[in-house]
Amino acid sequence: MSGQRAIEILQSVFGFPGFREGQDQAIEAVLDDRHVLAVMPTGAGKSLCFQVPALVKGGLTVVISPLVALMQNQVAILKLSGVKAVTINSGQSRDENVAAWRAAASGEANLLYLSPERLMTERMIAALKKLSPGLIAIDEAHCISQWGPAFRPEYEDLKHLKNLFPDIPIIALTATADPLTREHIADKLFDRDAEIIVTGFDRPNLHLTVEMKVNWKKQLLNFLEGRDNESGIIYCLSRKKTEETAQMLQDQGYNALAYHAGMDQESRTVNQDRFITEPGIIMVATIAFGMGIDKPDIRFVFHTDLPGSPEAYYQEIGRAGRDRNEAVVHMLYGLDDIRMRRTFIENEGGGEERARREHQRLDALLAYCEAPECRRRTLLDYFGEQIEACGKCDCCNNPAETVEGDEVGRVILGVVEATGQRYGAGHIVDVITGKSNEKILQMGHDSLSAYGSGKAHKAPQWRGIIRQLVAAGFLAIDIRGYGALVITDKGRALVKGDTAFRYRLDVVQDRAKTSRVARASRPAIEVNREAEGLLQHLKELRLQFARERNVPAYVIFTDRTLIDMANKRPQSTGDFAKVHGVGEAKLRDFAPTFIEAITHYQSMDAIAIH
Repeated sequence: MSGQRAIEILQSVFGFPGFREGQDQAIEAVLDDRHVLAVMPTGAGKSLCFQVPALVKGGLTVVISPLVALMQNQVAILKLSGVKAVTINSGQSRDENVAAWRAAASGEANLLYLSPERLMTERMIAALKKLSPGLIAIDEAHCISQWGPAFRPEYEDLKHLKNLFPDIPIIALTATADPLTREHIADKLFDRDAEIIVTGFDRPNLHLTVEMKVNWKKQLLNFLEGRDNESGIIYCLSRKKTEETAQMLQDQGYNALAYHAGMDQESRTVNQDRFITEPGIIMVATIAFGMGIDKPDIRFVFHTDLPGSPEAYYQEIGRAGRDRNEAVVHMLYGLDDIRMRRTFIENEGGGEERARREHQRLDALLAYCEAPECRRRTLLDYFGEQIEACGKCDCCNNPAETVEGDEVGRVILGVVEATGQRYGAGHIVDVITGKSNEKILQMGHDSLSAYGSGKAHKAPQWRGIIRQLVAAGFLAIDIRGYGALVITDKGRALVKGDTAFRYRLDVVQDRAKTSRVARASRPAIEVNREAEGLLQHLKELRLQFARERNVPAYVIFTDRTLIDMANKRPQSTGDFAKVHGVGEAKLRDFAPTFIEAITHYQSMDAIAIH
């Protein structure tokens, strides 16, 4: 019965005909009062996994979210869909927060959005216990594992929820969790007593490209040629670089804005709102920007610097192409990036164990950067998902020059084997290049036959080859141990001569190649050619509604909804109800105006033709 009610709510409130992969499984488990960890790719509809059960169950659902912007956007979307949702956060006045709490306490609101810091206080916990919520949802659950206790300790405290509310199901959701992170979250939140649902990580509409950093300003400008009217995000590591880059692009005629945590709140809000509501704006930002952003038509994400981990990278590129049309993600990286990232990890102050894990994550991202073949396959392999070569990354479309590496590969594998598969890349390189240090002398590794056999190459070259052996699956990093390199079955096949290894030389793509890769295979937007003008007209109408309500444009209707509307050209409320993403509330509030606009456009179009 509850399953049928869930379908009815999905259709009547949210305007979707059926559940996507994993949604029905997660919803069924929650309605059966089981704990759930759901890992779904960006844009797969994770929020519905707790919003639909909240409406089926009735009563109050508490949603824990890390950012004010994320909470406010979700609440705005729900209200326009006719769902009573509120948030208590630092971005609101005291009177607004008091009103929100009264709505939740009186039963007027179905969903209450809180930050971990707001939730994990004795006073709030005691107040919520009196209300007996029916469900607790933890959004962006990877933060529990990836944000150190020193950064936001309340995320660590969420592990107490299962004991504080023993009879209430908890659902944790994320798009970014490798197998070890999933285990860590499940252990912390549920004592491993939860249903884990993983639907995959692949975003096939994203074109992945990586380039060695040489002249980053020139490389960025080359990439942006012809993108004047596209929305995109450019990530920079520092606040200073963010502002300088935004200014450089403005001087070049681009509509670029800056965003970082050092700006005042009003400036950040103005720039964020412009980016979300206006077309063709480039946001130059630090990682302070993004988690609360759900702009569907971001056509590119460009990293001027190396991110901190595969999870961070995946999270950041996931902001592109949420409308499922083609988008490009391009990263520059160099040796200075690697050094800086290592320094950040060492200076973080999160303890030895956390530093070890972060170094391992960085190693995995470097393996992605060094991938000699399909880059997407390397990235997804990190998250435990295997695919065939994608044909949509730079390694597939423009393979870099590679050289035969069987012998150097066997040398490295031989040293890994001889040293007991207990050491990381640094020690293996020290042995091969003949370094004389305390560890080598103490372990007697200076007596190995391969000691000093690789002096013809410099240490960075050997490290690059090792990263490519990891990327190609000949070596693996023992992330549960201490980052030791271990030989895989494929590596043993190389030792026996049953397979071959080739490695890429460090190259920088020339301007023509970068242009070709960046624009490869991008299809036109999924709208009938004769409906393209109407689509733009509908976007302008949507923007008017968004400005009147002070919400992002996609909160009114997503691009996918407008495309479906432009293609179907509904002439009645019955027709309008069949448009993707139109529930009963939006049918009531927006159908008459949009139908009138469509009818008027068609009549003007007919006059123009005749």
